[in-house]
Amino acid sequence: MLELSRRVREGDPATTLTLPLERRIRSRQRVVLDNGTEAGVFLERGQVLRDGDLLGSEDGLVVRVKAAVEPVSEARCADPLLLARACYHLGNRHVPLQIGDGLVRYPHDHVLDDMLIGLGLQPSFTQAPFEPEPGAYGGGAQSHGHAH
Repeated sequence: MLELSRRVREGDPATTLTLPLERRIRSRQRVVLDNGTEAGVFLERGQVLRDGDLLGSEDGLVVRVKAAVEPVSEARCADPLLLARACYHLGNRHVPLQIGDGLVRYPHDHVLDDMLIGLGLQPSFTQAPFEPEPGAYGGGAQSHGHAH
């Protein structure tokens, strides 16, 4: 089985590996590359794979990581104070957040959607790649139930 055991900074990717966030936070796992090849990912614990990261094998094969499309909620808002309030309340619930210019995205949850509606936002359900903030201490994105 192909072993992807290191991050590389450059190289010509032979194929890609598309994973949702839940799988990109695991440092050791069996995967199937997008070309159908079975592989194992063996990285140092605590590393989070981000869209565009390159992984390498001992024999020089390079694989590009892709963030999979997954169910998320997102709220768009032109009012920075209202967006900051939404991020505060979501973060207070330890929800991983992707924050952009006038946008907050989080794993789809109708209870959280209702909370944002109560704040005056109109969240919508969508399918999109999810790249949450890595955290204030440089750690990885963490979902509910993982160490914080």
